[in-house]
Amino acid sequence: MAKIIILDETTKYPITLMGKRAGVCWNGNIEDKDQNYKRGLTCLESEHGRVLEYVNVEMIIDGYSARVMREWYTHIGGSPTRLQASTRYIDYKNFDYIMPDSIRRNKEAQVCYEKCIYEIKNEMETLVNKYGIPREDAALLLPLGMETRIVDKRNLRNLLDMSQQRLCSRANWEYRKLMKDIMEELKKVSEEWEYIVDNYFKPKCKKVGYCSERTSCGLVEKKSKL
Repeated sequence: MAKIIILDETTKYPITLMGKRAGVCWNGNIEDKDQNYKRGLTCLESEHGRVLEYVNVEMIIDGYSARVMREWYTHIGGSPTRLQASTRYIDYKNFDYIMPDSIRRNKEAQVCYEKCIYEIKNEMETLVNKYGIPREDAALLLPLGMETRIVDKRNLRNLLDMSQQRLCSRANWEYRKLMKDIMEELKKVSEEWEYIVDNYFKPKCKKVGYCSERTSCGLVEKKSKL
């Protein structure tokens, strides 16, 4: 079961923090929480992106595929860091895995998919128990569709940039789900997070008002037609 756990180290009041940090350089009153909040909103509205990097987000991302985690790692701006479940020390003989809806809806395809997963599990166990192959070597058989777990640390600027790419209807379905799951959990942290998620986490077409993709889903007009 895929889930997101937002850790306590995550900034609880991101808008207020952004306003407080900006206030230092604007010679503002950083002791006034209301002024900090209003200043933070101004930074958001004016797209002063540097202050977004002061907002910390730490979370456990659990139960998504190794494939989508590889895509997650491509968003490396703003000094994010992460640890992933080890294929050296964890025994994956009974690993859980992701099944796409396109396969789940087709019973014959589902049988084929599950048979392949079973064979991988069975042969891995044979390599380890019969031939004495180290687990870390047998783990090279693991598919990208296996579930994995990471501990992730990044900032708001990085997440907003990611949302513009990965909430696009043409993005990978599991990545879109991952982004939406993160958004839902962040909204639970505080009203400030709820405001940011509802107003700033959006695909790039909704941000700029046109589609820049070569192949458009049709939600908005392509730039060349405007």
